[in-house]
Amino acid sequence: MTVKTAELGDGKSEMAARRPPSGAVSDAAFAPSASPVPPTIKVTNVSRWYGNVVAVNNISFELGPGITGLLGPNGAGKSTVLHMLAGLLRPSSGEVQVNGRVPSRNADTYRTLGLVPEREALYDFLTGYEFVRSCARLHHLDDPEAATSKAIGLLDMTAAQHRRISTYSKGMKQRIKVASALVHGPSVLILDEPFNGMDPRQRLHMMTVLRGLASQGGTIVISSHILEELNDVADSVLVMVAGRLAASGNFRQIRRLMTDRPHTFRLRSSDDRRLAAALLSEQSVMAVELTPDGVILRTSERGTLTRNVARVARDARIRLNEIRPTDESLESVFAYLVAP
Repeated sequence: MTVKTAELGDGKSEMAARRPPSGAVSDAAFAPSASPVPPTIKVTNVSRWYGNVVAVNNISFELGPGITGLLGPNGAGKSTVLHMLAGLLRPSSGEVQVNGRVPSRNADTYRTLGLVPEREALYDFLTGYEFVRSCARLHHLDDPEAATSKAIGLLDMTAAQHRRISTYSKGMKQRIKVASALVHGPSVLILDEPFNGMDPRQRLHMMTVLRGLASQGGTIVISSHILEELNDVADSVLVMVAGRLAASGNFRQIRRLMTDRPHTFRLRSSDDRRLAAALLSEQSVMAVELTPDGVILRTSERGTLTRNVARVARDARIRLNEIRPTDESLESVFAYLVAP
C-alpha cells in the first residue's frame, strides 16, 4: 500500500491529513466558540506497554469537534487508546491531553468528559432514573433531577426510566449508559462499542443523537467493529493496526491516497453494453465487467477516469445515469490498510 505521507517506523504509512485545530467547546451545552484554541484531544508520541507487550506504539493525533471513528482488528490497541483518553491508564511514554488537561489522576477531567465503556458497568438493582441521577449527583449538578430527565429523554428512555435495570434489554442498557455519560453535559464523549445490542431503530436514533451533539461542538470518539455504522456517522477515522496508527482523516481521502490500489466504480447508463465497449479504449481503465446491475470498471487513475467518463459516454451517444465508487466504504479502507 502506498500513502503519500511520511513513513512510520514499521514501514506502514500514516496519513498526514490531520484535523485542524478546533474551536472551544462548552462543557454545558456543546456550544462552539469563535476563538481559536488548541485541539480538544491531543495525543503526542504516546506508547503504552504491559511488560514486554507493546499495546500502543508511538502514536500522535489531534481531534476537534465532530465524530471520529476508532477502527482496528482485535488486539490493535483501540481499548488502550480509549482508556488513556479517559484517564483510566497512564501512557508509558508521551502525553495525552483532553481539553488542555492530562486526564490521568485528574478528577477535574471528568467535568468535561463522558465515558461509555464496553462492559456493562451498571447496578441492576437500580432503576434507570436512579442510576442516571446518581451520576448527576456525583457531578454536583445544581438540579440533578432536571439533568437526569433531560438526558434520559434525549436517549428515548423516558418510558422505561422507572424500571429496574435488571429488566432492560442489552440495547436499553447501552442507552442508559450513554444517558449517564451525558447527564453533566460533557464536551468530550468517548464510547466503546456503543451500538452493541441495539436494534436498527435504536441504532438510527443513537446516531441521530450523536450527530446532534457533534453539530453543537461536541468531540466524540467511537470505537466500533460495525463499520457500516461508522461509515454513516463518523466525520473522520483513526485506523489502528498492531498498536500503530496506520491512517487518520476522512476515510474517502485515505482511500484516494492509496495510489497502488485500483479504484472500482459502478456505472449505469442507457446502454451498458456499448458503454463497456467504449470504456475499453481508455488508457486509464484497467478492466471492465458487464453485469446485470451495470458496468464495473477498475482504474488506477481515479482523477483521469472521472474526468473522461462523461466524454466517452457523450461521444458514444449514451446517457449516463449513475457513476458511483464501490470501494470507498470504511470496510474497504480498513481491509486495504490491514492487508499484509
